[in-house]
Amino acid sequence: MEKRAISKFVRVSAFKAREVARLIQGKPAVEALAICKFSPRKSADLIGKALASAVANAENDAKNPVPRVNLYVKEAVVGEGPTMRRIQYKSRGRAGRIRKRSSHIRIVVSDEI
Repeated sequence: MEKRAISKFVRVSAFKAREVARLIQGKPAVEALAICKFSPRKSADLIGKALASAVANAENDAKNPVPRVNLYVKEAVVGEGPTMRRIQYKSRGRAGRIRKRSSHIRIVVSDEI
């Protein structure tokens, strides 16, 4: 049985978040939560929240609850969200672009490997 959680418009670059997503993919959910908790990156906290939500969705299912120890991270995907474009003024009348990137995080947990 698969359960998922989607976190949208998260203010972190998708490139940086994919590094953490690759670490937790295929791991048991308890171990993946520990990786997210002890990783020093900002994206690890954000992915950890989405992972905790997916685990809670599986545990609190009315028809078929699954204990936390039986869950595995089947899929951890980070896609690009919209980019906010800002301007930083430079010397000699020029302007530099600042791209404030966002991302969409999708975590799927399952009791089958």
